[in-house]
Amino acid sequence: MNTIIKLFRRGYELLVASGNILQSPLLLVLRVYFFWQLFMTGHGHLANIGKVSDFFVSLGIPFPMLNAYLSSSVECFGSLLLIVGLASRLTAIPVAITMAVAYLTADLEAVTSIFSDPDKFVKADPFPYFICALIVLVFGPGRFSIDALIKSKLGDLRQAGTERSRGGWGSVAPRKFKAQY
Repeated sequence: MNTIIKLFRRGYELLVASGNILQSPLLLVLRVYFFWQLFMTGHGHLANIGKVSDFFVSLGIPFPMLNAYLSSSVECFGSLLLIVGLASRLTAIPVAITMAVAYLTADLEAVTSIFSDPDKFVKADPFPYFICALIVLVFGPGRFSIDALIKSKLGDLRQAGTERSRGGWGSVAPRKFKAQY
């Protein structure tokens, strides 16, 4: 019986290790695939800002031209930042908010029927971008990102600074902080 438990435990540990290895590649694929689509949408909206503004007027959105530029810019430039993984968690916030507003204005029926007809909510246009923005906000962009590269370089600089400070008279090692990517 003890051998069976050890075997299951070892199998589960392998499953968790495999999942950990695949986490960053999956985050990269999600970022590139979905945010490239959102970038193209935002680029198209910026190129046809008058049509977007007219659509916002039909939805009753206040300051339609300003909001058209704002949402289109978030879609276009926020997506680029998310694709490369720069300031990812910070950038995911306005993208998620923009998609939530899109739900509440253009797809309100999908939101109100989230429990009675969940397919309608999941099939709405903002869903993949909203969920991916939330995933990046919660989990970060992963190892394959500029954020991870910056974190790595900051760690190298901190390490080098700590080693230099140990050699001098009266030197104090710098305070460590945990940077999240």
